[in-house]
Amino acid sequence: MITTPIAMPLTAMDRCDRCGAQAKVRVVLAAGELLFCGHHTRKHSEKLAELSADMRWESRP
Repeated sequence: MITTPIAMPLTAMDRCDRCGAQAKVRVVLAAGELLFCGHHTRKHSEKLAELSADMRWESRP
């Protein structure tokens, strides 16, 4: 049986992997996960969709 670990909710301490702003979105890929602010999620959303990434908004911008 394959189980997917449950990610902890993002906190104010979680930072965007691109710019260091507060992370709002957890992006889950086959190779791992990334944290993005709303700006970088929107900027990279087209490519993330091509990669079939699971984008989990923790809070809406």
